[in-house]
Amino acid sequence: MLETLTRELTFGQAVREALAEEMRRDPRVCIFGEDVAEAGTPFKVLSGLVEEFGTERVLDTPISEAGFTGIAVGAAMTGLRPIVDIMFGDFITLTMDQMVNQAAKVHYMSGGAWKVPMVMRTTLGATRRSGAQHSQSLHAWFSHVPGLKVVMPSTPYDAKGLLKTAIRDENPVVFFEDKMMYTKLKGPVPTEEYTIPFGVADVKRVGRDITLVATSSMVQVALGAADLLEETGMSAEVVDPRTMWPLDEKTLIESAKKTSRVIVIDEGYERYGVTAEIAAVIAEGAFYNLDAPVKRMGAMHIPIPFSPPLEDATVPTEKSVFEVARKLCGQA
Repeated sequence: MLETLTRELTFGQAVREALAEEMRRDPRVCIFGEDVAEAGTPFKVLSGLVEEFGTERVLDTPISEAGFTGIAVGAAMTGLRPIVDIMFGDFITLTMDQMVNQAAKVHYMSGGAWKVPMVMRTTLGATRRSGAQHSQSLHAWFSHVPGLKVVMPSTPYDAKGLLKTAIRDENPVVFFEDKMMYTKLKGPVPTEEYTIPFGVADVKRVGRDITLVATSSMVQVALGAADLLEETGMSAEVVDPRTMWPLDEKTLIESAKKTSRVIVIDEGYERYGVTAEIAAVIAEGAFYNLDAPVKRMGAMHIPIPFSPPLEDATVPTEKSVFEVARKLCGQA
């Protein structure tokens, strides 16, 4: 059997490669958004796509998220497979009617006669010094809505495989990418074709003493905290759900049963966030195996500050996760 060839790609390169491959594979795939063509988005993730596929398939739009998202919903219903680029996740506020009241409900309300095979790509994540209106992680909003699938990759490998699955899905998918990962995070990505199914969590690190369930950017934070814990003799398991919906409850519960202690880590606001849902799933499914309450760690319930030291203090860090884990295990 031939060994699979891999290369080191950045997170942004993996996203771009997935888009290019799917656009070559299926002429119905197109991209709508602000500054997606010649500019390649503010993060340069889409650079080069317009040169290959032209302005008929990579379309710069006016500054109207509601308008071009609505166009994408209609295009998806009538045969295309559009990808909508919302450059900052904070701007999904402007697309809520199109996504929540239209895209998410069309299949149900039509008795299965209509489908909306579209992807909304957007960003999340603080610590970029972009201010309160460009730094939020609002994935919990869409995770709350029936009819939408919500994806949060944490590595270049996952980003490519999950995005290809999203583009091929017959339902609307919201795909959240951490903006700090685009150039800073590198990882192995196979050269051969692959996809990653939704609803399958990934155990990024096997451990025995405590489970760290982490999403998106917080996966790297959890892995760093696990390294610190290892230095003190503690073994942490790191589980990445990868998709908020569908959610792989089985893997989460099995890990909690094995370690008996769990911290759920997410960059979204902790109050009414995905940490609460995941903690509830684990508390219900592994109640008799838990030796401590499930602990949640998320963003503080404040607007994200522009001040660098204040902004850094609003989200979980390797050190803060390390300290909470030690306390939960009775080591501090």
